[in-house]
Amino acid sequence: MIGSPLTTLLLLLIAHLAGDFLLQSAAWVRDKNARRQRSRALYLHAGVHGALAWLVLISSQSFATALLGAAFIAVTHLVIDAFKSHAPAEHVRYFVVDQALHVSVLVIIWAWLVGDGAWLGHAVAWLLHPRTLLVTLAYLIVMRPFSILIALIMRRWSHGVDNSGTLADAGARIGMLERFLVLTFVLADQLVPIGFLLAAKSVLRFGDLREDRDRKLTEYVLLGTMLSFSLTLTLGILIAHWYAAL
Repeated sequence: MIGSPLTTLLLLLIAHLAGDFLLQSAAWVRDKNARRQRSRALYLHAGVHGALAWLVLISSQSFATALLGAAFIAVTHLVIDAFKSHAPAEHVRYFVVDQALHVSVLVIIWAWLVGDGAWLGHAVAWLLHPRTLLVTLAYLIVMRPFSILIALIMRRWSHGVDNSGTLADAGARIGMLERFLVLTFVLADQLVPIGFLLAAKSVLRFGDLREDRDRKLTEYVLLGTMLSFSLTLTLGILIAHWYAAL
């Protein structure tokens, strides 16, 4: 038997990604969505996952244990994918739930085979550590609360801006992503990428400047960007200092 418990978990995750995204053809996906439980591809796909899991588990477990674990992974994968075939394929939430369930099964099998509950205690202790909670709080703040605050501040200028040519809610989503990146860079003590991010967005907006209407929209977007960056930088610096003090 070779490999540490963590090695086994990582190999199981790699095997899952290989089975779901590298060894599954588009034809299989279409057949599963069309024929659902009657799809031959559904059972072949589950079999591939079972085989990959067995190859991983046999390196650290007995033949019988590896076979039992692989069979459980294959069956649960089949059941989860069968239920997913009834859901709209274009919805992100179903994709996320599907992958979360598959990964949860792998973690359960891994925990069962490792037979040591100490890892769970360490994981819970890390999740409940003040530093982890502080960083989680910061990311939650820069998402929706900051979006609402910025929208309220920018309301006085929004009536003079024509947003008819923009994607619905795109600005809010872009703002969330940029604040996520800025906060990540600040907490990682990497401030240089923030300058590149701000410069890239500024160049992009001024590149679209052609007439007075575009000028107002550009100024509005840049004002919102500067406000978003300023709030996130301030929060990030405060959180970083607080984090270091814990």
